[in-house]
Amino acid sequence: MGAPFEDPAGAVANAGEHRSAQLTARAHNATAIRAYRRPSPNLFTIRPLSTSGQRCHRPAATILGMNTIASRRPRGPVAALAVLIPALMAGHLPLAAAQPEARTPTFSKDIVAATAAPAVAVQATALVRGLKNPWSLAWLPNGDMLVTERGGTLRRISADFKLDPKPIEGVPTVKVAGQAGLFDVVPHPQYASNGWLYLAYAEPSPTDDGEYGTALMRARLKDGRLVDQERLFAMSPKSRRGFHLGGRIVFDGKGYLYLTLGDRGEMQRAQAPRDHAGAVIRLHDDGRVPADNPHAKDPKQLPEVFSRGNRNMQGAALHPTTGELWTHEHGPQGGDELNIIRAGRNYGWPTITYGANYVTGTKIGEGTARQGLEQPLHVWTPSIGVSGMAFYNAEAIAPWKGSLLLGGLSGQSLVRLVLDGERVQREERLLFGEVGRVREVRVGPDGLVYLLNDSPDGALWRVQPR
Repeated sequence: MGAPFEDPAGAVANAGEHRSAQLTARAHNATAIRAYRRPSPNLFTIRPLSTSGQRCHRPAATILGMNTIASRRPRGPVAALAVLIPALMAGHLPLAAAQPEARTPTFSKDIVAATAAPAVAVQATALVRGLKNPWSLAWLPNGDMLVTERGGTLRRISADFKLDPKPIEGVPTVKVAGQAGLFDVVPHPQYASNGWLYLAYAEPSPTDDGEYGTALMRARLKDGRLVDQERLFAMSPKSRRGFHLGGRIVFDGKGYLYLTLGDRGEMQRAQAPRDHAGAVIRLHDDGRVPADNPHAKDPKQLPEVFSRGNRNMQGAALHPTTGELWTHEHGPQGGDELNIIRAGRNYGWPTITYGANYVTGTKIGEGTARQGLEQPLHVWTPSIGVSGMAFYNAEAIAPWKGSLLLGGLSGQSLVRLVLDGERVQREERLLFGEVGRVREVRVGPDGLVYLLNDSPDGALWRVQPR
């Protein structure tokens, strides 16, 4: 489940689905997480015995001296070598496992400057109205814009902010249910020469069994229609649940792209090694799996998975200096997170989280930390319903340079994070209630900030200094 009001169709339209998912999550917490937990890339695939006699996973650093399943074998260093050497030879253990960052997250409630004057006073102006639950915004080289609407339509807006009344044709079949629909649209970095547009969307099962999942395709835009379509990726397994599909696309400038996914409201899937749910996918721009992906040679993992253990990532952006992928995700009743995505890392959901069960407020998983699992950079409790994200590196609003901008759905604001490297120093909440549920945040070619608000009568907004 997402944060309150995370559902883009609004709480009223989908209250029943939210309630159903809350009850399901509560019923599964005690057993499903334990039953489906899998080790992260830096954990042993061998399953030692805990002191209670139940199978569990432990990091490599903690297995020494523990009883293994073959309890009659020698103990101590000899036993450790007996386990390590065959496992390394078989390729079951990473030779240089990625270790989690030693960090303590910052918390929004501690640093948000809710009453202090912002660095720059800004105003928002509605440029185009009449958009139906807009989700994503992208610019073409000629200054025109493309906007996805969650209901499955792709719209074109001219450089002088005139909405073409006719949607672009040829959009693939999109499943629209709950949070599912048409998500991100992103032009290839060399769009001017190759013409490729990339779309993320909820794809229905070809067997028409009611299941669906996030998919990625590319096509070219010609005479108001998508042509030369190629489907590059499809989430597996699919599900009938209308929650947590992710759907952000980011290019890294090196020929690779990232696609964010969600756990589909089935939290235990985020730790399953042969499941796409809760993962970040890394591909070549033509859909091939890179040979240097962290699990490319591990038959027990999915080769396209770059990292896992996330709940529902609906904001992603490439850091302009380091080139690393930053994402944020919705937490359950608190615990929205900001993370830096690194190869082979496990971000912990649902084993650890700063959120809590809906309605009851009880703990999910093991708490907020566990050895071998990543800690977030920044946490929002209560949730603001994070969505959309962009680094600001332009000159039009000079005091914002180097900041990270993101939207709040339930928070109904534009959020600016002041950064010092990987540390959040200050948080500003801007335009509260003026725009509504902020779904998308982009920096335009003119250096100003553009927003989309999630509403059946949504709009394109421009943010600039007063």
